[in-house]
Amino acid sequence: MHKIIKTDAEYQEALSRLEALVDASPAIGSSAAEELELLGLLVENYEKTVVEIELPDPIDAIEFRMEQQNLSPRDLIPYLGSRSKVSEILARKRPLTLAMLRALHNGLGIPGKVLLQAEKSAPAEEEEDWGKYPLEEMTKRGWITGSLQSLRGLFAKLPPLVREQVLCHRTEYIRSARTMDRNALAAWTARVIFQAQAMKAVGVYKTGSVTPAFMRELAKQSRRPDGPLAAQNFLRSAGIPLIIEAHLPYTYLDGAAILVIEERPIVGLTLRHDRLDNFWYVLMHEVAHIALHSNLGEAEFIDDLDIETSGDPKEIEADALAGEMLIPADEWKKSAASRSGIPMAAESLAAKLNIHAAIVAGRLRHEKKAFRLFNNLVGHHEVRKHFPDVVWPD
Repeated sequence: MHKIIKTDAEYQEALSRLEALVDASPAIGSSAAEELELLGLLVENYEKTVVEIELPDPIDAIEFRMEQQNLSPRDLIPYLGSRSKVSEILARKRPLTLAMLRALHNGLGIPGKVLLQAEKSAPAEEEEDWGKYPLEEMTKRGWITGSLQSLRGLFAKLPPLVREQVLCHRTEYIRSARTMDRNALAAWTARVIFQAQAMKAVGVYKTGSVTPAFMRELAKQSRRPDGPLAAQNFLRSAGIPLIIEAHLPYTYLDGAAILVIEERPIVGLTLRHDRLDNFWYVLMHEVAHIALHSNLGEAEFIDDLDIETSGDPKEIEADALAGEMLIPADEWKKSAASRSGIPMAAESLAAKLNIHAAIVAGRLRHEKKAFRLFNNLVGHHEVRKHFPDVVWPD
């Protein structure tokens, strides 16, 4: 039990404990969070009555660290949530929240005792407008019971820092020509992460394990009659949960690489298009993000693959790697399948590469923009049937 600080030794000990608690980012309402609040008050009382310490203003400290590390306001978006929030905070028009204080301390190394000066004026969490979430659709699918309390409970199942990341849409990379409903997207992401946490018998993920050899072996699972399930098991054994969850209205996404938990990358697919060729390309694209972009730190790639990349270099890289791992460029160029609409040519190349013919058929359809070609080869209605527990939209 902590008591009033009376000596410098007690003060130094309290400061060490205070910064350790800030580093730990305790969940709101937990005993550690209550200890953090109590220690903050005790330290503040001692400093007011005994110690004459001139601590820098939190905003001044942020600006100093920006100057030290040559950071622009845009570089603060991962910690503060959006360009507008960064602008308002630096202009002292918006208070720092507890979530922001933690992110700044952990990400930029600004001392906790400096940032904690702002804690009194910071709400524990920014008030989320829960009424903007698709409650009716989420209830229909059994994700929640229909109340705002159960909606909050869905997010409460996530680790605190992950929850803040999802709610604040930090470091999201969105590929879409249409405006996505960000609340529905956050709900879908939370559901996928929760399902990944609940998945049993998941192997241990090793950084750098998603190699070209790994991806080609994954592609070979397509030859199996239960290919989509085989892919899920293959990835699970490598510590990468593959979660199938139908998209929510106005999200339009096909898949996502969710890298907000460093030791557990997650692939989420919506099966918006129930075809084998689409399943394998979207899956390989998201796995390519894990291979290429895990070094970005906490990030999420949201992909509507109906559109081209719009010049985004990360999407161009993922497209190129996914395509190469499914059908190597040199094999494609010399194959009759790249020029012919004859099913036998597609099946011949697929057999040579040990992949499903739907992948070859889909490649030719995409390149020629001839989406009626090989209609009997692309595997219509051959994916969702493997995931009967998912509630599919009407």
